[in-house]
Amino acid sequence: MKLPDIKIKSKLLGLILMGIAGFCQTVNSQETFSLDLDKSISLAMERSHSMRILRESLDQSKYELKAATSNFKTHVDLDMNIPQYTETISQWQDSTGINYFPVQQLRVSSYLTIDQPLPTDGNIFIRGGFNNIDDLGRSERNTYLNTRLGFNQPLTALYSYNHIRSEFKRAQLNYERALKQLKRAELDLIYNISQAFYQTINSKERMSISEQTLERQQESTQIAKDKYQAGLIREVESLQMEVDLAQSMNDYDINTVAYYSQMNLFKKRLGLNLSDSILLISDLSYAKVEVDENLAVDHGLANRMELREHEIGIELAEISIKRTRSQGQINGQVSGYYEVIGTGKYEMPISVGESFGNSWDVLRNRPGNFGIALTVNIPIIDWGENKARVNAARSSLRMNQISYDEERINIEMEIRNTVKQLQSSYRRLEMLERNLEVAEKSFDISKQRFANGDIDSQAMALERDRLNTAYIAHLNSYIQYKLQLSDLMRKSFWDFESGQSVIQGEI
Repeated sequence: MKLPDIKIKSKLLGLILMGIAGFCQTVNSQETFSLDLDKSISLAMERSHSMRILRESLDQSKYELKAATSNFKTHVDLDMNIPQYTETISQWQDSTGINYFPVQQLRVSSYLTIDQPLPTDGNIFIRGGFNNIDDLGRSERNTYLNTRLGFNQPLTALYSYNHIRSEFKRAQLNYERALKQLKRAELDLIYNISQAFYQTINSKERMSISEQTLERQQESTQIAKDKYQAGLIREVESLQMEVDLAQSMNDYDINTVAYYSQMNLFKKRLGLNLSDSILLISDLSYAKVEVDENLAVDHGLANRMELREHEIGIELAEISIKRTRSQGQINGQVSGYYEVIGTGKYEMPISVGESFGNSWDVLRNRPGNFGIALTVNIPIIDWGENKARVNAARSSLRMNQISYDEERINIEMEIRNTVKQLQSSYRRLEMLERNLEVAEKSFDISKQRFANGDIDSQAMALERDRLNTAYIAHLNSYIQYKLQLSDLMRKSFWDFESGQSVIQGEI
């Protein structure tokens, strides 16, 4: 064997092995899911992009609420320069003119601040530390020690707008809104996944119905051929049966393609890869669900997110009115402090401990500094600006109140309509189930009559079409009934199938 042939075959073998490895990896990456409706919903809850975004939004609101809660707690901060070296040219001016001189400084400082916010929007703080500057050009060391105890109290917070409490209330409302939005989105997802699940079941059942129809038509076509060969029917009836068989085969192909297209769409809704396999588990049995219309309305009005959002909007509008009004009112602040200071300037060389010790002695012996101040700001003329802003905020409040009243009416109306539609769907489903039983019996009788020669192929085709129509009508009615149950749950926040609220322990 020639060397080039060996190389070519080695390359081909390598490509084949790589292809096999890639195929195995693809097969291993595929997953198989056996799903009923509940498992489909759970999978979508976990993998759905919209639910993941809403959960992040809820986390954001939770962290903002935690931050607002932390505003009431003691804060401790430490500021340090360790060290800061400066080498530059500085300017000094006196009666003789302007002089420039070099500056070399080494600064070391540290300050500790303990701040306690007050529920009245003020704060009490204590700040203490030291500052040491070594002037290397002059061989001097300057030390500075101080401790200050102080307080600040805005006056507006005592009779009008309290910023810290308002921000805490705002964070609480936003967190509650995020919780409601998440629950609403979960119920919407349940409905949408239920809809996609039953649409897939619908496609699967239609494919199954067309397959049964094809099998029945194959059987009828064979009977027609046998009867034609025996001289019992005309050739045109046998040929018509073959035409009907071709149509049945075409219908089966169309429904098969529709089923796989719907299955891919269902995988996308669940957040699965298109290469994954799904085995649908469906039980088309049903039971009548008793629905208390007044319970549905009352529970929906008490828990619907839309209403609570309007209530939150009203509360936020009231906060906005207070904040806007406070900007046009007399405002001011009371502040005060008490401070002890120790300083010293020493020729170098001197140890750091000695310089700080001397400054500490100065601090102990020097009288403390203190101060207290009352500052007041009185708006005199603003040409009606603040009043106009307050009136605009009040208009926003009234709009929220009007929208709230309208939303209550809309919610009650849609819940009552859904209950009526659900009851009507159940009665229609019962009727179509009886109709399907009659259609199946009628088809069995017609098939026997066709075999006996009592009816022709056209009558047989009509019976087959009637049976298919009964199957599809019953399937559509069943899906509609199940979807309306899910729709009623997301509108009333009450699961009538299990007999319990869907928001237990949410807030």
